[in-house]
Order: sequence, then structure tokens, then C-alpha cells
Amino acid sequence: MSRPSHQQTFSYLIWRDCEQSYSINPKFYINLQDSYQVNVNLLLLAQFLDQQHYVLTQQQWELLTGAVEQWEENVLQPYRRLRRIAKAYLDNEEYQKMLDVELIMERKSQYMLLHKLNLLQGTTLDTEPDNTEPSNIQHYLSLFGLDNSVMLTLTPLLVVDK
Repeated sequence: MSRPSHQQTFSYLIWRDCEQSYSINPKFYINLQDSYQVNVNLLLLAQFLDQQHYVLTQQQWELLTGAVEQWEENVLQPYRRLRRIAKAYLDNEEYQKMLDVELIMERKSQYMLLHKLNLLQGTTLDTEPDNTEPSNIQHYLSLFGLDNSVMLTLTPLLVVDK
């Protein structure tokens, strides 16, 4: 059963939980990013919201995606490509500095997402979600023509590592 939620406010601390999920298998997330152009921050946010039983609609996921689209296309992604190319020509310290700059840009994306998220009103599920209502992960991945099965490759790692 679900009920409309009052306006939920999320703090920047959600990214700490998201980063913890990311740290379990970073290669999985980077592979989705590189193979399907999935935004890792948005996918991690979808996972977090699913854990909180707080569901956004497909349209709201489109709004969240749009909130960072121009920034990511014009600034973050070109910088990421440059960093990857430059890796072969830089020593470790120089390369680490480029990674640090990219992390600053990722934080900017997270800030933009959090701001937009706090403007949206989701639905709070009273119980564990069943398979009849789409999850946040399903809503987000469907924007790329993917379904929830792509997450199954991550699930065994979550169970084993805990």
C-alpha cells in the first residue's frame, strides 16, 4: 500500500550512503555508465530511495535527469574523457589531481540532484515494495531501455560482501 508523502526533505548525507553502495562494486557502476550512459549518481539515488520506500514517478525521474543533463554533457563528461585520455601521459600524482577535480564536478551534480529532489513529492510505501509497483531503479533504468535485471549482477555481490 502506498500513500502520498508530505514534502520529504533529504540532506546531503544521502550521498554518503550512496558512496557506500558504490564502494561495494565500483566497476559495476562504471560499466553501466560507459556501456549505457547511465548516470551513476542517479542510479545510486534510485537505490537509496528504494531502500527508503520512497518512490518517484517516471516523469519525476525524467525531471531529475534533466536537472543535471546540460552540466554533465557540457562539463563533466568532456572532462572525464580528457582525464581518461591523459592517464597515459601523466604520473600518478598528476592523474590523482585530475581525479580530484572530477570528484568536485561530481559533487556539483549531486548538489543539483539533491536540490531538484527536494522540490519533488514522492510516494512513501507503508510496507516492503512488491513487484507490482515499479521501483525507482526500474523507472530510472527504463530511460535507457534497460530493465531491473541489469541490477542482478550487483545483487550477489551485495549479499556476499555483507
